[in-house]
Amino acid sequence: MFKKSLIKGRGAQQNVHNRFFELSHEQRDDFLEYCYKEGEIPDQNKTLYLPVFPKTIVNKVKSPDVGMAYSMNMYQGCEHGCIYCYARNSHEFWGFSAGLDFERRILVKKDAPKLLEAYIKRKSWKAYPIIMSGNTDCYQPAEQQFQITRQCLDVFLRYKHPVGIITKNALILRDLDMLKALAQDNLVSVNVSITSLSETTRRILEPRTATIKKRLETVKVLSDNGIPVNVMLAPIIPSINSHEILPLAKAVSDAGASSIAHTIVRLNGAIGEIFTDWIHKTMPDRADKVLHQIENCHGGTLNDSRFGQRMRGEGHIAKQINDLVALARLKYFKGKSIPKLNTELHEIYKDGQMKLF
Repeated sequence: MFKKSLIKGRGAQQNVHNRFFELSHEQRDDFLEYCYKEGEIPDQNKTLYLPVFPKTIVNKVKSPDVGMAYSMNMYQGCEHGCIYCYARNSHEFWGFSAGLDFERRILVKKDAPKLLEAYIKRKSWKAYPIIMSGNTDCYQPAEQQFQITRQCLDVFLRYKHPVGIITKNALILRDLDMLKALAQDNLVSVNVSITSLSETTRRILEPRTATIKKRLETVKVLSDNGIPVNVMLAPIIPSINSHEILPLAKAVSDAGASSIAHTIVRLNGAIGEIFTDWIHKTMPDRADKVLHQIENCHGGTLNDSRFGQRMRGEGHIAKQINDLVALARLKYFKGKSIPKLNTELHEIYKDGQMKLF
């Protein structure tokens, strides 16, 4: 009898049903048994890069909880494979599963730089920070091949437009030259996501991300070069990384971070099913405990869509987490802050060069 094993290098361990499809696809045990007996591989576990051609690239963010007004995403889907990622649900709009498809079917927007340039050159546009990426990581592995993020940074630099970056990949240091040039005019800030100091935890939570050591080095290099860095301790997951808040805060402060932010994990839509399946396979000894504690933070459910509440949670476990983060700020970030980005230069550089008259 064959034994199911974990799919290596992936977060999700299944493809869940797309809620917009009437029909569903599943791998049956009898098919897997046949493959095992025949010595065949039922799943090649390969990543595919698929070009898409959207008409726009900059999104207006309506949520009051996320701290950004405009975002853009060069890629849809993310090979990092973070099991908790809220962006998984968005893959269903493209006709894919929020599970393994999200990690293995990466949609590539090669026209993003051209679309961005057209957007910020509009006469009606008033400069406001645009965040790369609000949904999936702009420095995920696909960026090594396509370099779309670097091309977009060139657009921001030429037009003196403020930009924020969210990533958990050390690949951002490839573009240190552009980041330093932007920082000279206070046009860039970086948010680096670090969820644990444990490599064991990182490998199962975020299988294809940069190591913790690399991420801490990234924070240090960026800050040493005058680029403001906020570290996102996000998400905090009870009984997985919740005990690391203070040591994490100290480590990123020592590396040069100017601030920290956090969220408490929430498992909306298909992510609840994906996470539940994953934790029973990877941490069976504490699966029920973790799931119940997450529910305790969100009014008895894994799914929480309430504005103003969903990111911070409620109940005694959420309060303990939020209080620890507040203590960490007092202890390790007193007097530190991220400067507000410069929105004054773009108007005179709207044509790609400084206006003289």
